[in-house]
Amino acid sequence: MTETKRSFYVTTPIYYANAKPHLGHLYTTLVADTLTRFWRQRGIDSFFLTGTDERGVNIERAAAARGIPVQQHVDEIVGEFQETFRVFNIEYSRWIRTTDAFHKEGVQNLWRHLDERGFIYRGEYKGWFCVYCNEFKEVEERAEQPLCPTHERPLEIVAEESYFFKLSGFGDRLLKLYESRPEFVQPESRRNEVIAFVAGGLRDFSISRISVKWGIEVPGDPRHTIYVWFDALANYITALGWGNRSFQDFDRFWPALHLVGKDILRFHAVYWPALLMAAGIEVPRTVFAHGMWHSGGRKMSKTLGNVIDLYALRKYFTPDQVRYFCLREMVFGRDGDFTYEALIDRVNADLAAGLGNLSSRTLTMVRAYCGNRIPLSASNAGNEFGSEAGEVRQAVGQAVAQFEREFERYSFSLGLEAVWAAMSRVDKFITDAQPWELAKSPEKHETLNHVLCTALEAVRHLAVILAPVLPEGSQAVWQQLGQSGKVCEFGPARLRWGGLTAGGEIGEIKAIFPRMDKGKIMEEIKLDEPAARSAEGRAEGKGNQAPTAALSVVPPEAVAESESGGDGIISIEEFARVDMRVGTVLTAERIPKADKLLKLTVDIGAEVRQVLAGIALYYEPESLIGQKVVVVTNLAPRKMRGLDSNGMIVAASVGPEGRPVIVTFKEDVPNGARLK
Repeated sequence: MTETKRSFYVTTPIYYANAKPHLGHLYTTLVADTLTRFWRQRGIDSFFLTGTDERGVNIERAAAARGIPVQQHVDEIVGEFQETFRVFNIEYSRWIRTTDAFHKEGVQNLWRHLDERGFIYRGEYKGWFCVYCNEFKEVEERAEQPLCPTHERPLEIVAEESYFFKLSGFGDRLLKLYESRPEFVQPESRRNEVIAFVAGGLRDFSISRISVKWGIEVPGDPRHTIYVWFDALANYITALGWGNRSFQDFDRFWPALHLVGKDILRFHAVYWPALLMAAGIEVPRTVFAHGMWHSGGRKMSKTLGNVIDLYALRKYFTPDQVRYFCLREMVFGRDGDFTYEALIDRVNADLAAGLGNLSSRTLTMVRAYCGNRIPLSASNAGNEFGSEAGEVRQAVGQAVAQFEREFERYSFSLGLEAVWAAMSRVDKFITDAQPWELAKSPEKHETLNHVLCTALEAVRHLAVILAPVLPEGSQAVWQQLGQSGKVCEFGPARLRWGGLTAGGEIGEIKAIFPRMDKGKIMEEIKLDEPAARSAEGRAEGKGNQAPTAALSVVPPEAVAESESGGDGIISIEEFARVDMRVGTVLTAERIPKADKLLKLTVDIGAEVRQVLAGIALYYEPESLIGQKVVVVTNLAPRKMRGLDSNGMIVAASVGPEGRPVIVTFKEDVPNGARLK
């Protein structure tokens, strides 16, 4: 695309302003925003359009049901949409409202243009109409009132004078379009549906209403208002300035990639290109129909109680977490399954234990072993881990290339899968090389530098390539690497292995994607159901209490119950028997099927100990690497989960739940120093 297209223009459907935004609206808009970020990062002039459809009988009815003027109703709904998209870090180029004066001007000019070219005529239409779809439905002859197959609500008989568009004459031209440009309708399954529909024969369709007053007047016949779908579809060109004097962006950006739900594909892949052909305007580049979200394997329903609430997403998850899940979990073009549990699992597995852990463990070792400075790397030749480093470089390069290919064809899930496969290869490289062991031998420092530089370069490449998907997280990694500017402005074409400057100082290391406590969050989400938060200002943080200062050691699984004797006072001699040493955490990882335990390796000066600590519910592994801790070193070894634990980490016990807070130091204390 970069070779043949000077610009990129993506649109979402304009969202119907009869109700508040939901997950479906958010999903389409997140995809459009990500694609815009993707192409801008690659130097392509890009434009992202979204907005609201504010005309039609359904809008009138929604406002009447609330007892407020129609304009007030749509203004409030638009505010809800814009605030939701702002919270989820969506940056559109222009927001269009079908009540905008420039849009009305453009729609009426499109009508005049088609009328002058002989594609509009006046007649009479009678049929079953769904006010929720804003379209007539073809149904079998029957005595009873039919239901809309989409909304399962009764259809209404509409019989009135109407203007018609001569759609029936465009069947052959549309079929030729689908045949000559297979990419016009995607995915292929939807393309086949559209071809079958058009091949079955097209009928002229009604494009005006007398019964609807909240609409744009038909030029020359104010008794009629323009059919809401004619009005809405035109937004894609009026927003660029076609037919009005407000903008001059049409020649710069048209044609568009239209992202739509599969339920409105026919309007975009049949009616819309026919209208454009009739007007002598180039048809869109692609109409891509994505799937629908289900929850727990079932269609989302308030009755079933499985609706994903945007309030909960905003409160408990970051924009990056939601965006990543949407792109990774759903194969674009197919239906997907969205649950809070699945979102938490994906965040913990891919973001916390994946990118977050890799970045943190690498940078922490640079801080510990290289004085916060990027080391000077040796060449692969003759290096102890040279061949493995070459494999890492190759794996990352392949992942970057595959990510590019998959995103260009909208296979977001596959692109991300390739990146995470490379991430795993980098993790394995670090584990195999054991930098914490290399750091003990001065003669191994050149090898240590090479290992760390390889890991750092991999992290830098990953931060760049993931910038469109994780805008905030990638920027945080970029800054922790000591890089200046915005990672979103660093094009992947500029990536070169060895681009980090030796001696450059890394930034402050912070956990970018902390692990989420699944049980706790799910309990809070259940309490936060819409019915439970109907009263404004519901008390937050119920049960918070002041911390207690009791000293404890962890893991609790390793503490045997003991008899309390006397008044509990011990002698100084007894206390002196407890050997507590200062240590630095070199590695930290979770233990499969052990929710509470972390496996740590700790440098206590004379040796490196493996210690199991029951702190996994409260500490992310990557946050511990490089941290100074206190280790009780003269406890008898204990085996847990088949692993040896040779010591205990000292912590304070906080609050009624006994939350452990690790004891550490403000000043630099050498490993092996004894506490007295």
